[in-house]
Amino acid sequence: MPVLRTPALLRTPALLRTPALLRTPALLLTSALLLTACGSADGDAAKTEKAAATGHPVTIDNCGYKVTMKSAPKRAVSLNQGTTEILLSLGLADRMAGTATWTDPVMKGLEKANATVPRLADNNPSFEKVLDAEPDFVTASFVSTLGQGGVATREQFEKLGVPTYVSPSDCAAGKDNDSGGDGSRSTPLTLDAVYGEIRDLARAFGVEKRGEELVASLKKRVNTAAAGLHASDVSLMYWFANSQSPYLAGCCGAPGAITHAVGAKNAFADTHDEWPQINWETVADRDPDVIVIGDLTRRQQTAETAKAKIRFLETNRVTRNLTAVKKKRYVLLSGQAMNPSIRTIEGIEKVAAGLRDFGFAK
Repeated sequence: MPVLRTPALLRTPALLRTPALLRTPALLLTSALLLTACGSADGDAAKTEKAAATGHPVTIDNCGYKVTMKSAPKRAVSLNQGTTEILLSLGLADRMAGTATWTDPVMKGLEKANATVPRLADNNPSFEKVLDAEPDFVTASFVSTLGQGGVATREQFEKLGVPTYVSPSDCAAGKDNDSGGDGSRSTPLTLDAVYGEIRDLARAFGVEKRGEELVASLKKRVNTAAAGLHASDVSLMYWFANSQSPYLAGCCGAPGAITHAVGAKNAFADTHDEWPQINWETVADRDPDVIVIGDLTRRQQTAETAKAKIRFLETNRVTRNLTAVKKKRYVLLSGQAMNPSIRTIEGIEKVAAGLRDFGFAK
């Protein structure tokens, strides 16, 4: 998705040095301990007993990888805001050694916890920067973050004994990340992928109960937001960024999940690209009833903020005549809410509220 991973034309691959040349203090210390220490049988037994008590070791099937956690992470690094906010929501700030790739303010209620975790970079950090944090677990929201051209590949981390995890929403059945841009989906994303990520991470850290409680609260929020809402005749258009060649939501990503939840229809449900670039003349032909606008804080493309987008819509000769523009039917969402993440539930709530405000609730 554009908010968390820069569109293909703008990506700059990180310069990575060969892992053999890299040595973090934690790795050096581990080597020294292996050479000098000879733990007792009693000590080994105690460690085994403690691991068993926390449900570890744990193995998770993740995007074609089997990720084994010998013990609960104590120095996790999250490379995308989506996974970061899940970890913070699970109360795991004290077990995080760093975060990266921030494009929105942190979710409300998590500000205090987030302030205790070092920010390694606002965008993708270098591989070296991540290793300097001495991670024992690395998470990401996108395959492109933990892959070629991203921070590093999963194999590079795993060669150093660091397990990795990628949000299942980005490798779900039907998701093609090799089709260019932000990929495409032949199968619509569902919120089950987000709930699955929460459960996976809760299990990895040995806090399964917290995970189930969080999932239950999110499901309740979705049901409350959509209760009694019938907007099957309403068409929505999701504009993420760029005024010259706008990135608009296709059928089947997070905006598709939002649209399905509120019972409306997507003006571009006939395209399976995650965020295709579509010209304004085509938008005029579709003439959506409501425009859902990404209110971004990053500065990578034209018309990032909601204010800039609305200014464009109301002054451009093509867009100023759109029904939604004339009637000022705008719903503002964070970039995170337009990606498959815990914030997608926030997106459902805000779109549902907007539809009611515009008189579309029946």
